[in-house]
Amino acid sequence: MSALDPQNVGELQWTRNFGIMAHIDAGKTTTTERILFYSGKSHKIGEVHDGDTVMDWMEQEQERGITITAAATTVAWKDHRLNIIDTPGHVDFTIEVERSLRVLDGAIAVFDGVNGVEPQSETVWRQADKYKVPRICFINKMDRVGADFVMSVNSIKEKLFGNAIPIQVPIGLEDSFIGVVDLIENKAYIWDNFGKGEDFSVTEIPADIANEVEKVRIQTIEQIVEFDDALMEKYLGGDLPTPQELKSALRKGVLSLKAFPVLCGSAFKNKGVQPLIDAAIDYLPTPIDRGAVTGHDPEKPEKDIICKVDFEAPVVALAFKIATDPFAGTLSFVRVYSGTVKAGETLLNPRTEKRERIQRLVKLHANSRSEVQLLKAGDIGAVVGLKFTGTGDTLCDVKHIVALESMIFPEPVISVAIEAKSSGDLEKMMVGLEKLAKEDPSCRLRQDPETGQTLLSGMGELHLEILVDRLFREHKVQANVGKQQVSYREAISQKASGSATVDRLMAGELQFARVDITLEPLPRGSGIQFSNLVKNPQLTAVLAKAIESGFRESAEVGPIASYSMIDLKGTLTGIEIRDPQSTSEMAFKAASSLAMREAVKKAQTQLLEPIMRLEVASPDEFVGPVIGDLNSRRGKVHSMNVKAGGGQIISAEAPLGSLFGYATDLRSLSQGRASFSMEFKSYEAIPTKQRDEILVHLGR
Repeated sequence: MSALDPQNVGELQWTRNFGIMAHIDAGKTTTTERILFYSGKSHKIGEVHDGDTVMDWMEQEQERGITITAAATTVAWKDHRLNIIDTPGHVDFTIEVERSLRVLDGAIAVFDGVNGVEPQSETVWRQADKYKVPRICFINKMDRVGADFVMSVNSIKEKLFGNAIPIQVPIGLEDSFIGVVDLIENKAYIWDNFGKGEDFSVTEIPADIANEVEKVRIQTIEQIVEFDDALMEKYLGGDLPTPQELKSALRKGVLSLKAFPVLCGSAFKNKGVQPLIDAAIDYLPTPIDRGAVTGHDPEKPEKDIICKVDFEAPVVALAFKIATDPFAGTLSFVRVYSGTVKAGETLLNPRTEKRERIQRLVKLHANSRSEVQLLKAGDIGAVVGLKFTGTGDTLCDVKHIVALESMIFPEPVISVAIEAKSSGDLEKMMVGLEKLAKEDPSCRLRQDPETGQTLLSGMGELHLEILVDRLFREHKVQANVGKQQVSYREAISQKASGSATVDRLMAGELQFARVDITLEPLPRGSGIQFSNLVKNPQLTAVLAKAIESGFRESAEVGPIASYSMIDLKGTLTGIEIRDPQSTSEMAFKAASSLAMREAVKKAQTQLLEPIMRLEVASPDEFVGPVIGDLNSRRGKVHSMNVKAGGGQIISAEAPLGSLFGYATDLRSLSQGRASFSMEFKSYEAIPTKQRDEILVHLGR
């Protein structure tokens, strides 16, 4: 471990950084609001349906009753400091979950007690798996009609392949839900229906459920002792472990991602939240538990650099989110991994190779801020006024340069054309759009090379609606917005090579450059890659960077319909430099771009469309029409499962282009009784007939 003095070790042991994540409407924000209230951070409980929650502070969030942007806060609970991020549940804002999990040490996964694991539950769970984030589970809404604790726990095991270990069971269900049994303490926690849930009684387990609870408790104990060999021996020897021994063993299982404790309650009815906060302290990791992070030397990417959790070490921090504040300007949310960031010092951004002066540091509480003089290793806060830093950038000590692994952002699948209503609005519109794109890396801006239109792309219909609404409200822009359209992509299907020579006057000087590039297709989801096989000593790092830049810029415009190319690898196989005096970055960048286009002509380019994963919940009597409608949209039905409480869950996939207006059509088909959720699956080649129709529609 790092050379932290005992006082600093103690400070970090009292810190927890965790997020609240779930499917939309599972109760994340409601749960977070209760944590704020019971911890004394807020003096009233905000409700999502009233539009007065602390964490959903944006106008669009309050109007729609959904979380759009991840909001951070810090609360105190039993001498611990809890840094909490409330994340969105809607799939269109999955980037907010992604970048939050990138910097968090742990998470609380909230599930709807009626529906168990839902589609977006699976998405956020996979994201947490990707970053190896320890989790505890909270089965919410145990007061609702149809709530089923056992079904919900089993759905975590079956759909998420998680070792779900119940450490609580509910006392009563639906309208008779009054509290929970803590299986580790072997006590009952009972709330009355008066007040706001601040007071509850800790009692013996009610006699009518004692026998059933004991069976479940024995199963839970047997699962927990497996994480500690000494405790297992003690248990097999006939000694019952103490609650503290069980908590210690279970904590080992959680930190190793081998166990996911399950608790339950009803956040809306103010029951079960206090034990959930206790469990976050008992089982979720401290910054010390998560340990050192590994970065690399920007000049030698193969060289690893260990960044210790140490207040005295050189600074290493990751900017995981950018937000624009009308009063403070640009806010860069940062997680400090090593060292201490102090107001007034200068740090380096290795990606841009720019120095950033740390003018002001703040701790966050939703959209309010409190200024601080420093942020230590393990802290989450924000820096005001950084000029050259974007999402995923590292900030480090100028004398100890290190770059942390950045983040990969999903490809947008839908776009709209935006046109300023007057020339006076044009500049304001572009400034506003650029700010939105800097804040949200899952939205993209581009100019259509043929029409000259400004296109804004995003992750879904709701995402684009919110972006356009923010452009109008926050940036006071007057603009015309076109119909939403699918963002297609282009990709090559075979290997090809191209060569190009630039031999002309550029910027008043004769310039020469020759570049040879080989292209090859990559598996879906691989992105754009570039490698250099040239060992010529005349190829400086600056020229190599210019060649890669020309290649990547050329890949932004495909040959079929000018859509961005994806899943493509370019390899620099040869160059020619006649005279170093007549060699420039500009010439090699141009030659690289021309060589890339020459190769693409030979590589049989395909037009790709976004395919969406669908889950439709329908009453039995409408299943036939729903499946028939999906087939008419080029959909593929993969499975059908009986839904808890009646009806069917239809799992399918379909092209995004055929799903515009699906919500309205589904309501009509099912008399308003069916519902669906949708998320991006992959890009796939379009069948020839549909491809020709699309190109005619696009005027290509």
